[in-house]
Amino acid sequence: MLKTVAIVGRPNVGKSALFNRLAGMNISIVHDLAGVTRDRITAECRRGPQVFQIMDTGGIGANTEDVLTEQVQVEASIALEVADMLLFVVDIFEGITAIDQSLAAILRRTKKPVVLVCNKADSDKRRLGSADFAKLGFSEMAEVSAVHGLGINYLVDIIAERLELTKQDDETEAAVKEAKFAARPLKLAIVGRPNAGKSSLVNAILGQERAIVSEVAGTTRDSLDINCTYNGKRYQLIDTAGIRRQSKLDNDVEVFSVQRSYQAIKRADICILVIDCAEGAKMQDRKIAQLILEERKPCILVMNKFDLYHPSAKQKDRLEELSEKMRREFFFLSYAPLIATSAKNKENIGKLFVQIEAVRNGSQTRIGTGILNRMMHQAIEDTPGPLGRSPLAFKLLYVTQVNEAGDSNVPVPHFVFFANRAAKMTEGYLRFLESVIRKEWPAPGVPFRMSVRGKEVKKRS
Repeated sequence: MLKTVAIVGRPNVGKSALFNRLAGMNISIVHDLAGVTRDRITAECRRGPQVFQIMDTGGIGANTEDVLTEQVQVEASIALEVADMLLFVVDIFEGITAIDQSLAAILRRTKKPVVLVCNKADSDKRRLGSADFAKLGFSEMAEVSAVHGLGINYLVDIIAERLELTKQDDETEAAVKEAKFAARPLKLAIVGRPNAGKSSLVNAILGQERAIVSEVAGTTRDSLDINCTYNGKRYQLIDTAGIRRQSKLDNDVEVFSVQRSYQAIKRADICILVIDCAEGAKMQDRKIAQLILEERKPCILVMNKFDLYHPSAKQKDRLEELSEKMRREFFFLSYAPLIATSAKNKENIGKLFVQIEAVRNGSQTRIGTGILNRMMHQAIEDTPGPLGRSPLAFKLLYVTQVNEAGDSNVPVPHFVFFANRAAKMTEGYLRFLESVIRKEWPAPGVPFRMSVRGKEVKKRS
């Protein structure tokens, strides 16, 4: 199990910038606005002799008007409990504050190793100010500039020494990588518009308050990667910021948050689109669904807050009405399973995972080439294309299936049609052939890619 290093400190001292520098990529949002990081965010650091886990936290001791401050403190406190080591980040430029002193008093009482990280030490003049922080009472100190990458290697050396991280030989490292790849968790991006209940769904799955939940829209700002196990299978939940209309974005932080949500869709194996069925599907819900479709990502539609949807009616009638309505709204995702849940009441979470596994398993199977070709030739014979049986109509020669796996655990099938006069194969007719394939091989939640290739016309000499 990887060692965990938590990055703690008051707001706006550069914790997220340090986190991103150690992670080697921009994961946490970095902004001058105090209190941007609210949840615990984790990633792997590969800069040392051995991989370790780093954890970014919400600013401790924030004295802002943000109603979420108390929950942020709870999140940071949990990080202090689970970490093997703590990086206490302070701001050389601003000097010691009352919050720094209070937090130092708390950290001195812990039995875990603490390194005082004097951030923003990007000049000789500023580095002189680090001596003042010795009065906080920590024996180990590192001067860094997270933004410019100064002093990071020295900090990593301290972490490796205190956590006794030793370099693995090549064979051991290769074996670890191979085992990790083989057991790679399924990545589930939980997406939707603000306040649809995405973080509540994550907490219901985990059985604990892992993601901050609030009635204030936009509570989640970063995309959180959370590893979990359900029914003995490993998953990585990606809790994302609510995707709002561009015209509704109030500041740079919200813009960055939405961009992270888009990236979460791209790197997910399956997208879980959460919709507030009590409010009904909105235009923004359909736009998010369209994004998922454009990225050709497997999808499951989760109709959340079902407990508020016509609660006085019979459940069977409610389900039938909701399914009919949502199928109309998301007709372009007709293949996506639809689950009615109440994340708040932890209802139907098991059914959601049944569908997740159905999507995964369905994507792994293939239609036999012979069966596929007979099926397509018969469909074209029974229902000819736009030009009917005209000599000018396209003629199917052969069709094959290619699974475009890439780095995904859920490969998207690519059906390639080879034909004479391929240009005569219209998009609408391809959709018809797709529906024929789906009747034989439902593949719930999995999009199909359909393409046509034709013989090039020989040029006359």
